[in-house]
Amino acid sequence: MEPVEAPETRSVFGKLLLEHRRAAGWTQGRLAEASGISVRALRELERGRARAAQQRSAEVLADALGLTGRDREFFLTVAKQGRRRNPALAAQVAATCALPAPLADLSGRESELEQLSAKVAEGGGVIAIVGQAGVGKTALAVTAADRWRPDFPDGGYAVDLRGMDDEPLSAGAALDRLLRALDVAPGQVPAAESERSALLRMLLADRKVLLLLDNAADEAQVRPLLAAGPDSLTLITCRRTLAGLEGARWLGLEPLSDGGATGLLAKIVGADRVRAEPAAARELVELCGYLPLAVRIAGNRLATRPQWSLAHLADRLRDESTRLRALAVGDLQLRSAFDLSYRAVSAGARRLFRRLATVPGADFGAELAGVVSGVSQGDVHEHLDELVDASLLQTTAEPERHQFHDLIRLFAEERFDAEEDSATREIVLAHLLDKATEAAKLFYPKAPETGRFGSRDELARWLDVEGTNWVAAHRLAARRGWHREVRDLAVALHWYSDGRSAQKPWLEIFSLGAAAASALGDAGAEAKLLNFVGWASSVCSGDDKGAVMTHRRALDIAVRIGDRVEQTWASIYLGQVLRLIGESDEAFEFAKRGYELADELPFWDGQTTARNMYGRALLNAGRHAEALAVHRAVLSDAERLASDTYPGFHQLLQTLTLRAIGDVLGALAEWREAASHYRTSRWLAWEGGFDGLEVISAIREGRAWREAGAFEEARECLTLAVELSTAPSFNAWREQASAELALLPG
Repeated sequence: MEPVEAPETRSVFGKLLLEHRRAAGWTQGRLAEASGISVRALRELERGRARAAQQRSAEVLADALGLTGRDREFFLTVAKQGRRRNPALAAQVAATCALPAPLADLSGRESELEQLSAKVAEGGGVIAIVGQAGVGKTALAVTAADRWRPDFPDGGYAVDLRGMDDEPLSAGAALDRLLRALDVAPGQVPAAESERSALLRMLLADRKVLLLLDNAADEAQVRPLLAAGPDSLTLITCRRTLAGLEGARWLGLEPLSDGGATGLLAKIVGADRVRAEPAAARELVELCGYLPLAVRIAGNRLATRPQWSLAHLADRLRDESTRLRALAVGDLQLRSAFDLSYRAVSAGARRLFRRLATVPGADFGAELAGVVSGVSQGDVHEHLDELVDASLLQTTAEPERHQFHDLIRLFAEERFDAEEDSATREIVLAHLLDKATEAAKLFYPKAPETGRFGSRDELARWLDVEGTNWVAAHRLAARRGWHREVRDLAVALHWYSDGRSAQKPWLEIFSLGAAAASALGDAGAEAKLLNFVGWASSVCSGDDKGAVMTHRRALDIAVRIGDRVEQTWASIYLGQVLRLIGESDEAFEFAKRGYELADELPFWDGQTTARNMYGRALLNAGRHAEALAVHRAVLSDAERLASDTYPGFHQLLQTLTLRAIGDVLGALAEWREAASHYRTSRWLAWEGGFDGLEVISAIREGRAWREAGAFEEARECLTLAVELSTAPSFNAWREQASAELALLPG
């Protein structure tokens, strides 16, 4: 009989191996015979003394067990995850799901904290904190999580599910965040939601963790996330009761008591002011319905106006001219609390407040506020300041930018629907699409320095800062069937996207554009945008096979309509992505074809890309001297024709071409010269603001210095690459740079 191990001693891979072996009805001896792996090694794996098998061993075991399809993929993924060892990187990634800091002025929730503590003492599992908007669910959950954090030694994690958004965070996206926080490499996160949930369950099965799922939308969103083991605790906050959750325990959160609300007010405005006017303080919190958010709004107004008495504010709230209806119970209490602050500001600020609900992105500045309100910039700034003072808007880390709290945005949308004409929505969408299209056109190779909305530098800044707004406007326009505008913006963004592959959701943007072009019957634009979709599939999403299919579709359309320009681009791209999937011969033929067809293109508008791609194909074919000649000729011609484009585009081409030359020199083992080219490429990328290109050049420079034996220079470059790769879209590069750092001696 096989020895039985305690479940907590097994590794994730060991448990999975054991499950598959038992499902097959095999002994360890039989699996050893079938796989060629010793019984002792199998025993070590199943008991968890070895975290996972090496890649070849895992593949042999999968073959022996007859695993196919998703079962095989999941088995190999878990094996690879078990081999990962990078505690520093794991901690860095885990910080993206760190528990937030508790509020310093939480008051009146002592009883609820005791109730939660009693539920936790009964065992782990799932506790849902439910109640109306503004009742303080998140504040209570965060405080409780901070109190219990030492009881969960294997970690605390939090995800904002953004349940109040038009598009809440999907369960799949939330699982992706949690898996990455648990140090699962981006490329190893399963595609299917069910497999992500299964992997999370296996990773957490024997751990004691605390998980906060804040602002949930409904049961369907959170159910796949309930993967923690029996000794762990999952806290959920939600406006809905989540009555459909199996095995959950609930805490219904009610408004504060009189003493709790007054205590919260005292913490905001100062205990001395409350002691000086106790009756006014009690009346004030009563008028606020004892809701923490309403009390906080009133308290913040008093804290920023020390000359006001509490009675003065209570008088204003009592007056029906500033408080249109009495605060009520249930969900109306929150609406009434928001309406209280809304009616206390000027008519101009109220108009701006409700119209700002039409801004589609996460935040906004004075420009968009002026577009939606139609008033002067001076009045816009005054009204924005007034709304910030009333706690109806929040300032952001970006100077002169503002945002709504999620729940206040909902209130603003309700006020807009009740008091405004829907035409404002069309105005702000049209403005964002028009300006983004015109701004993007200034990044074409031969574009002028200044356009209708300003200079290239100004509009580059605008495209960055207003990114969430014009991307959201593009998405909304696609839903509304604004095909022409959606197509035009996607086409215009081609050259702006170069060097900024990690900064925007390019696959979605170009896919929406291609669909719009198809709906318009515009085959030329469809072929062009399909080529952009293929680029984004490969460069942004790592889907090289999907990119090949998309570029072939673009090529078919271009051939059918006789569009030689898009035939050229399709050939250029196919030369790249076919090489990446190992189809070297066909890749070379397409790269050569693109190179030959590119003679018909202007130098700056495609010819440079075709020539550099052909140089890459020559390198891949081992024809190093020819590859160097091609890339150096591109640099030479670029200097000669520099006056035909703007400096930033010339700089982008230099960045890419110098890196390509460095690749050839590295293949020739001329490491110091390669490092020199990479360094120049890196500096040019930094000057041009091409973040992704700077990281890639830094990694390759670091590798070249290491090969040259210059370890300090290598460490400097690779450390820089890690520091620059903080955005989630840079995760793969950060891991690559960290892996290179680990190879350095000492």
